[in-house]
Amino acid sequence: MTFWEILLLAFILGIDAFSVALAVGACGNKRSQVFRLSLGFGSFQFMMPIVGWFLGKKVLSLIQGYDHWIAFGLLFIIGVKMIYEAVRHQPEKIKCDRTAGLSLIGLSIATSIDALGAGIGMGILKTSLLYPCTIIGITAGLMTLTGMKLGGIMSSIVGERIEAVAGVVLIILSIKMLTV
Repeated sequence: MTFWEILLLAFILGIDAFSVALAVGACGNKRSQVFRLSLGFGSFQFMMPIVGWFLGKKVLSLIQGYDHWIAFGLLFIIGVKMIYEAVRHQPEKIKCDRTAGLSLIGLSIATSIDALGAGIGMGILKTSLLYPCTIIGITAGLMTLTGMKLGGIMSSIVGERIEAVAGVVLIILSIKMLTV
């Protein structure tokens, strides 16, 4: 694969990370949160193709039928939880950190499942591994950082109930996963 092909693949794989980061960034945009989400998404986008490369054809047939359901479930549950917390709490108590713990892991997995598939494809084609995965991880990290920053701007425009809006965005993204 050429550098431009890898960069295009990295950008395509990073679109989900950017979209989710936009929603998460609307709810919290501290430097530590931006760093954690960017590092988490970038690391998972780096690691998942490696896992896929080693798993190859055998696992593709096992997960191909329901990988989109996993991504759907993770994003949907987090989205519903965000809406619930936005409606249930007072506006000043809404600030919930989606960049730590199980939320971070769940979002990282949901946004990098397609990278697992890309890694399986790279393994089947016997392409190199470290160079493309590095570009994919860095690109996802940068797209996440950008999404978080834009989400913060959106939050200042929309106001206090942005977490509910972000939850709706995650639910829409989860439904999109079912149409892929």
